[in-house]
Amino acid sequence: MPSEIAITTSAFGADLVRTHGQAAWLDLIAGAGASHVEIRAELFTSAPDFTALGTRIAEAGLACVYSVPLELWPDAGGALSPHLAASLAEAEALGADSLKVSLGHYTRNADLAPIADLLDARGPQLLVENDQSAHGGRIAPLHTFIDAVQAAQLPLGLTFDIGNWCWQDEDPRSAARLLGHQVRYLHCKAVRRDGAKLRAVAPQAADLRAWQDLMAYFPDDLRCAIEFPLAGPDLAAEARLQVQALRSLDALRQEAPRHG
Repeated sequence: MPSEIAITTSAFGADLVRTHGQAAWLDLIAGAGASHVEIRAELFTSAPDFTALGTRIAEAGLACVYSVPLELWPDAGGALSPHLAASLAEAEALGADSLKVSLGHYTRNADLAPIADLLDARGPQLLVENDQSAHGGRIAPLHTFIDAVQAAQLPLGLTFDIGNWCWQDEDPRSAARLLGHQVRYLHCKAVRRDGAKLRAVAPQAADLRAWQDLMAYFPDDLRCAIEFPLAGPDLAAEARLQVQALRSLDALRQEAPRHG
């Protein structure tokens, strides 16, 4: 069976996507050989008809991941985000198989019961991503969170963004070793320094070789996503090229010995 590869709509540039709408990219994504589109809530310019967009996604032959810039715990020591239920409902209306959010200000004393009450085995899977913040983009709080999730037997997983670890100077290999067993979705992007800033870029051969070391820490049903800029005179050709690059990476993961 072919590996699952997603392309985020943000890969085509925020301004361009906001101008043309996210549905405008579906045929290109499908033509590139991807299995999924990642729809980004922050790129909507107005409230969409989620059901209609979901129909359009299915007509393009794609499945869907829904990404929302939502922190589960928006305040230190505070309660679970009151917006999670609405985001899960939007994901369901889209027909998305998963909802991607970030951790926020989680502490080991946080109550996980409200999450358990919202999750439905028939609905989208909740995936928590390492973002670029000091509170949600470091290994330690994510490790503490995932230990609590496992103890509570909650049906959620992690999105592992390879590039985002760089914003907090964390080691991706250490993150993969500690968190890899719960990772269900891999966001792929290389990172380069541009003066004082870091920026996401398309991976080169050296980046793909470095990522190979991470692959053995992840489960077999991993889905990979292009979350770096796609650019050039022929976007369709560039998208096809990068999908194939991720397929080769996934093939290496399947061949690699499993790490415990």
